[in-house]
Amino acid sequence: MPRMTAARAAVEILKREGVAHAFGVPGAAINPFYAALKGAGGIAHILARHVEGASHMAEGYTRAAPGNIGVCIGTSGPAGTDMITGLYSAIGDSIPILCITGQAPTAVLHKEDFQAVDIAAIAGPVTKAATTVRTAAQVPGVFQQAFHLMRSGRPGPVLIDLPIDVQLTEIEFDPETYQPLPPYRPAATRAQAEKAVALLNAARRPLIVAGGGVINADAADLLAEFAELTGTPVVPTLMGWGALADDHELNAGMVGLQTSHRYGNATFLESDFVLGIGNRWANRHTGELGLYTRGRTFVHVDIEPTQIGRIFAPDYGIASDAKAALALFVEVARELDAVGELPDRSAWAAAAQERKAALQRRTHFDDVPIKPQRVYEEMNKAFGPDTRYVTAIGLSQIAGAQLLHVYRPRHWINCGQAGPLGWTVPAALGVATADPTAPVVGLSGDYDFQFLLEELAVGAQHQIPYVHVLVNNAYLGLIRQAQRGLGIDFQVSLEFANINAPELGVYGVDHVRVAEGLGCKAIRVTAPERLRAAFEEAGRLAAEFRVPVIVEVILERVTNIAMSAGDIGGVNEFEEIATEPGHAPTAIKPLKV
Repeated sequence: MPRMTAARAAVEILKREGVAHAFGVPGAAINPFYAALKGAGGIAHILARHVEGASHMAEGYTRAAPGNIGVCIGTSGPAGTDMITGLYSAIGDSIPILCITGQAPTAVLHKEDFQAVDIAAIAGPVTKAATTVRTAAQVPGVFQQAFHLMRSGRPGPVLIDLPIDVQLTEIEFDPETYQPLPPYRPAATRAQAEKAVALLNAARRPLIVAGGGVINADAADLLAEFAELTGTPVVPTLMGWGALADDHELNAGMVGLQTSHRYGNATFLESDFVLGIGNRWANRHTGELGLYTRGRTFVHVDIEPTQIGRIFAPDYGIASDAKAALALFVEVARELDAVGELPDRSAWAAAAQERKAALQRRTHFDDVPIKPQRVYEEMNKAFGPDTRYVTAIGLSQIAGAQLLHVYRPRHWINCGQAGPLGWTVPAALGVATADPTAPVVGLSGDYDFQFLLEELAVGAQHQIPYVHVLVNNAYLGLIRQAQRGLGIDFQVSLEFANINAPELGVYGVDHVRVAEGLGCKAIRVTAPERLRAAFEEAGRLAAEFRVPVIVEVILERVTNIAMSAGDIGGVNEFEEIATEPGHAPTAIKPLKV
């Protein structure tokens, strides 16, 4: 039997589980694992500048393609605690990532040794499993189980903590005979599918709500086929955006308090039946549950049985992987179609498209400083359907979701539940690492951008090009808008006069110089007519220099983006709505007035 260190066995398992990239920061307690990485070869390592950044790179990497599992690595103590935000973000959105930490020797774990912390206990609530391995012979089994857990049921992250003595201990392990464990995924039965489709058929105005589980299951094609067979309009959630192209005739738009379309909310309020697939009924999607559920029958399909009924009790629930359920739904629908037993939904679907043409938000403004709506209009013109958008939280994300267009699965990559500031830069680097052929566009407000901007140097060092649109109003815009209800505007302004950049006025941080100092390229835009040219130039610079390119757009200081404080029927538009075609020139459908 071959003998090797437990660290080397762990690396050999990573390779056989399909890991091609890892993101991390070495340190004394994890150096034996890094020695094994170097000795084994076959896994490219991206050196982060912050371990939280490495965890978000791993998230972006996983989210970019079916089957990917991002790996982040750090030393003992603060490296593990730095990863907690990434683990929280991953478990909230059902994203499998593997965090590997070094640890003090097993003999001193109880003696308050330097950087010895019970990271398994800390990480437990935000992982599917968190384990400190105290016996070297268990390392192969723990890693095998980790991949099995990450892929089984509702996907999610795992943390493995390796004391340094465990890493260095030799064990017997034969990598050539290693096999991954098959994942477990619950599957709907034929009888369940028949009942769900029968409930849909009995409705007059049904909708499908497609969540992130559809994308995680790589089931977008089946979703489109089922919607087309039954003529049922589809509402993607924020995490499911891209499961059905925005310009598909059955895409009814997004619903919610913030990241929603006027026409999406209006169509939902007219519906009488909702089939939710792979969604969580998140509160920013549903708003006040009384209005959301009133007068509607609900069927909920989710891979996690305890998710069904967590927010409200559906009329019928099915514990199933989205792909397995949709395959059966398609099978049943085809059979009903063959004997003419599917109702004609054309009038209902047409009504949803009529709303799509009539209920639009205005994007075309010529104001200086620039209004944010114009930024997204010009992004629609400059960036094509192949673009992978990456964004985190804030008014920039909310307005982007309202006004941008997404046409493919995994082309809107967003941390949905946790929403940590600073996520966008490292996540975009992870996405661009996973798919170096597609154009990647990050979208941040100035505060999100400043949280982990040092990771731009990672893009410069490792030649990971992407375009980052930075909308700068020198404000914590979403928090300022939320403070309106309290009648305050307190500790949310980032304005100051930068003595080194007087040309910025009160906008403070000189993001162009910061980006250039980190080895990247940057462009500042102050006039709306310059936006499209700047975006196109950024793409050219990224391709030429193989580095991140930042396009900083100087916005008006105060803009209130459309949202509701309570229910989906009470969205406050704040700005003018579109009343003539020139007001929304990049809308999916020409404005119908």
